This record gives sequence, structure tokens and C-alpha cells, in this order.
Amino acid sequence: MKRRELFAPIEPYQTGKLEVSGLHTLYWECSGNPKGTPVVFLHGGPGAGTQSVHRRFFDPKHWQIILFDQRGSGKSTPHGEMAENTTQHLVDDMEKLRMHLGLERWHVFGGSWGSTLALAYAEAHPQRVLGLILRGICLLEQWEINWFLYGLATVFPDAWEAFAGLVPENERGNLLDAYLKLMDDPNPNIRVRAYAAWSQYESSCSTLLPNPDVQSNPDDGKRAASISRLEAHYFKNNLFKPETQLIDNIARIRHIPGVIVHGRYDMVCPVANAFKLHKAWPEADFIIVPNAGHAALEPGIRSALIEATDRFKDIVG
Repeated sequence: MKRRELFAPIEPYQTGKLEVSGLHTLYWECSGNPKGTPVVFLHGGPGAGTQSVHRRFFDPKHWQIILFDQRGSGKSTPHGEMAENTTQHLVDDMEKLRMHLGLERWHVFGGSWGSTLALAYAEAHPQRVLGLILRGICLLEQWEINWFLYGLATVFPDAWEAFAGLVPENERGNLLDAYLKLMDDPNPNIRVRAYAAWSQYESSCSTLLPNPDVQSNPDDGKRAASISRLEAHYFKNNLFKPETQLIDNIARIRHIPGVIVHGRYDMVCPVANAFKLHKAWPEADFIIVPNAGHAALEPGIRSALIEATDRFKDIVG
């Protein structure tokens, strides 16, 4: 099968800010076809924010493409803010945005942490979801966090050594708390070093082969700050109770058309996550990309996602 490529770059036809609490205001945008089938893109991290390339997974002639920056991310304010920032807050924000845009139902597209949020939203509001396209599955269970903090050292010992090396040796038994302390240090230079080390650790483990083009936009330090702060915050404070909640509640969404795309050699979110979701939700199409890691822009994953968005054009509500 011919590999699918991204659609041509486009610009939004509408942007806005949505105040979702006394503290948080979200950036949102719409591009593509204003009268098309709506699809909302959920970025990863949490904290990664959206990028212009994310519009290009969707045929702009068909889709009304909605991107927004989750609390503390991208152009949303305040940047990197941990307060009033939980999974439930983000689920509620999606409903506020849907109603603000006057939409009855929409497709939901999410990768990595975005897949977590997509599942949580769909299980809370299944009547609002036309279809689910998920990539790089994260279920936010404790073993996944332990794998990220320690298990990755078995495959990327050099990257892990640089990551752990910022922490005093006697504190490396709890890297998460150590990093949270560094990120709140009164010395801004220490904070910036912590942000950069965390972000670099994740990005260096995200692709099957080193690829300088995977990150389409250069990081000025702002993105590293929100990714590191919010990932650490969510790892510490936002586990589901029970932690298997997303799988436990899967019956609520099994009637919704779904596609699960996962790289065979995904080291950030191991493929066991996707297989577990597939076993609980066998109705969803399950695609393991044999020559890919975690990143959405790796050729095989990118192609599978674009193929999925094209197939879902027929689901219009």
C-alpha cells in the first residue's frame, strides 16, 4: 500500500480564547472546511501544546479541524500552570469548547497523552463522539510511569544517565519527586536545566531512529517547561482511581467506531498498552506499525493516521 503523506499546510480561518476558569484561558483554532465534519485534535504531553503540522493529518476539504492547547500548554494561559489542572478539568474543558463552537458531536483524534484524554472524554460523554482515532496509547497506569522514569534505562542508558544525572545520587530512588523539587527551585537556572533535561530525555527516546525532523518546530524553552512541569505533575497527582479506570469503563464506548495505531518499538508508551486496549475493545481497528517508535510523524504512523482520517470521512453523524 502506498504510504500516505501529510496534507498541504493551511492556516486557521478562526482563532479564539476561551476562559474555562478564573485561572485558565484556552487557545483554540478552526481550520479546513467551516461546514465540514468536526474533528478535535488532542495533543500529547500533557503540556506539549499544538503545532501547525497537526492540522495536516486531515483533508481540509472535508474536515472542520479543531485544535486547542490544554491548560498550561502552548498559547493557553497561564503557561505551565499546575493548579486546577487535572484530567477531569480537561474533560470538562472539551465540553465547554464543543458547546462554545456550537457543535453537537465531533470526532476525537488523540496521541500519547492525547489518547488518554480522548478515552477519558469519550467514556464521560459517549453521546458526543462520532469516532475515535488514537495513537501511541497511554493508559496512565503506575507501571507506565515507572517504565518512563526507570525502565527506559534498559534501552536508552545514555539518555537515562543524562536525565538522572541532574539529580543527586542519593535522590535517584525517587526521580519524580526530585524533578518536581528542581522545577520549583527558586533559582531560575536550575529550573531551566530541569525542564530541558526532562524534555530532552523524552524526545530522544521517541523515535525508532534518531530523526531531527520529528520535532517540526524548534523549542525556545517554553515548550520544554510546560511538558516537563505538567508531565511530572500528572505523574504525581493524576492517576486514575482505580488506575485501570479507562479499561474498566470501556463498555461505554465499544459502540463508537475506533482506530488504534501504535508503533511496534514505541519505548515511551510500550505497545502492551495498545494490546491491552485492543483486547478490551476488539471492535476498534488495531494497527501495529512494524517500523516505528512513538512519534506521530514517523512515516508509518503518519501514514496509518491519515488513512484512518480518510476512512472516517463516511462517519458524519
